[in-house]
Amino acid sequence: MKRGKPLKRTKGVRPEQRRFLIYCEGERTEVQYFKGLRADLRTLPVSICLGGEHGEPRSLVRAAVEHKQRAPHSPQDRRTAYDEVWCVIDVEAPTPHDGLDEALELARQHEVRVALTNPCFELWVMLHFRNVTRYSTSDQAQRELEKLGACGYATGRKHVEYDTLRDGFGQARDRAEALRLRASKGHRQNPWTDVDRLVALLRAARYP
Repeated sequence: MKRGKPLKRTKGVRPEQRRFLIYCEGERTEVQYFKGLRADLRTLPVSICLGGEHGEPRSLVRAAVEHKQRAPHSPQDRRTAYDEVWCVIDVEAPTPHDGLDEALELARQHEVRVALTNPCFELWVMLHFRNVTRYSTSDQAQRELEKLGACGYATGRKHVEYDTLRDGFGQARDRAEALRLRASKGHRQNPWTDVDRLVALLRAARYP
């Protein structure tokens, strides 16, 4: 009786990971947060950039669109297109950013996704530690985060220690979702954020 051919063990093929490009307008807080998250996600390809004029959402979106378009031909981007391109933008208060609506329309036209916070990114950080339901200006939100003293934040340097935020994502996401459920005016409501959607997408891409 002939023996059959020995079975060959097929090697598993790891699916190629999705590539993300994130443009932030904040010079410190947002960049530090997403760099900390990227370190947690390890091998997930995430590029984090500052773009545009600080505090001007249209120029930020334009920078992201230009980067998206040049990536397939750029050695710095491995001549590979990004699967997801995002802009992280503050609505600001008491006076919303000029050109925010135009920026959102430009992003929509070029399939760039936007994570918004009203009034500012510091609200998203605060939600890792406690619920926030009252209106605040951008300056007030920043002072409240500094007063909390939980993540090394100070209004003078806008530094955030990501390690203090790692375990609070679930609570922050739940609180952000609750704010959106109560909002009748979408991102024009204060307080409001959907940064959790971007963070959840990154986490799911790394740990499907």
